[in-house]
Amino acid sequence: MVNIPRVVIAAPSSGSGKTSIATGLMAALVARGRTVSPHKVGPDYIDPGYHALAAGRPGRNLDPWLVGADRITPMFLHGATTPRTADIAIIEGVMGLFDGLSAGGDFASTAHVARLLRAPVILVVDASGVARSVAALVHGFVTFDPVIRIGGVIFNQVGSPGHASLLREAVEAMGIPVLGTVTRQDALAVPSRHLGLIPAAERSTEARAVVDRLGVAIAAQVDLEAVERLARSAPPLTEPAAAPAGEPIAPPAAAPAGEPVAAPAGEPISASPSAPAPARARTPVRVALAAGPAFTFGYAEHVELLEAAGAEIIGFDPTRDEALPPAVAGLVIGGGFPEVHAADLSANVTLRESVTALARSGAPVVAECAGLLYLSRSLDGQPMCGVLSADAVMGDRLTLGYRDAVAPVDSPLAPAGARVHGHEFHRTVINPSHGEPAAWIWQREQAVRDGFVNGNVLASYLHVHWAGLPGAADRFVAAARRRTAA
Repeated sequence: MVNIPRVVIAAPSSGSGKTSIATGLMAALVARGRTVSPHKVGPDYIDPGYHALAAGRPGRNLDPWLVGADRITPMFLHGATTPRTADIAIIEGVMGLFDGLSAGGDFASTAHVARLLRAPVILVVDASGVARSVAALVHGFVTFDPVIRIGGVIFNQVGSPGHASLLREAVEAMGIPVLGTVTRQDALAVPSRHLGLIPAAERSTEARAVVDRLGVAIAAQVDLEAVERLARSAPPLTEPAAAPAGEPIAPPAAAPAGEPVAAPAGEPISASPSAPAPARARTPVRVALAAGPAFTFGYAEHVELLEAAGAEIIGFDPTRDEALPPAVAGLVIGGGFPEVHAADLSANVTLRESVTALARSGAPVVAECAGLLYLSRSLDGQPMCGVLSADAVMGDRLTLGYRDAVAPVDSPLAPAGARVHGHEFHRTVINPSHGEPAAWIWQREQAVRDGFVNGNVLASYLHVHWAGLPGAADRFVAAARRRTAA
């Protein structure tokens, strides 16, 4: 049994201010001397970047679709105890509280994760344009699912002290605590672009200043002691037993709405620092990881899983570094915004040539979304690495959604026939959309083939959480080790 005080920050809908409130809470609690563990429901990469700035430790995702519901508690406990046990965990939700994978249930919703973690919920309500009527909205959320415990409300976008009084009186009359009223402040706004908020890693000093201002604002307008009391009311968690090795992630349709879905054993994620990864007898194999402003999307567990499999991770910035790190035997290029930094990526000719040479040498290369674009011949007309015989351009619509995919052939990440749950999130289009063979196949209105497998190169739009794909890190590191021994 592990007792981590925890609270979920949810909302009736997207755009209510969950990220600002959650990030501000993290910053304010850290300023009070608390060790805060930051988490985000869903596949989002951008919000955890702001969480990490506020909390001073990696923001981690909790997504039942990507990794299986049985893995949510172990992954939460791992994050909340790494590198040391947190005093409190703040879990930011996704979309509306009960918005899940489909209209038929709330699988992978904020409510689903709150149930799995037995965590109380703070409802963030955008109060602009409403007064006493807000009580009816809050009443509906409190009573909709009796298993979900909404322990308080924070009103956002409050117009004045009088407005705050009206809101507080309306909701507290129902016996629901109002934990804070946060006023409209332009200085707290976080700028956005075509895929949402601009990543914190791209904004550096400015992002730090926004996070600090959020912390000050929340400390002044939210009852932090009440938030901590609510978090401490969460009961201890028991980590569930692992599923059998290699067991596939069952789709939500195969289980009752809202029920946990079986997860594969996959790569081990320790629940606490007292359960370290097994020691590796051999010398670590060096793996390069793309970073910098163009490649900011990645899950913290990927590095940990690679290290547990025997890799030494060496970061590099494709916009500035003129060559790959020395003696690397594998390359991982995650997501991000190469379209915004295409000129700098293209101008770094020596680095592009270094990447191309590594890929053609037979080293394993895994590239997701932004990495796919970087390995293409061109991006919006600017030369890229040319590893793939394809060209990419910005499109006019957003492609977004979960995917239930199968690997048609072996790759450095998965054997042929492996089933994986992933997601897409991009506005670019690549032509052709896939190679022969493709990296993944999934079904929408018709069969969709996505990405490329060229030798030991896997490149596609699909984002995959390796904790939900059995043996992915071991498979990749083994391929890198074979290349080193060749």
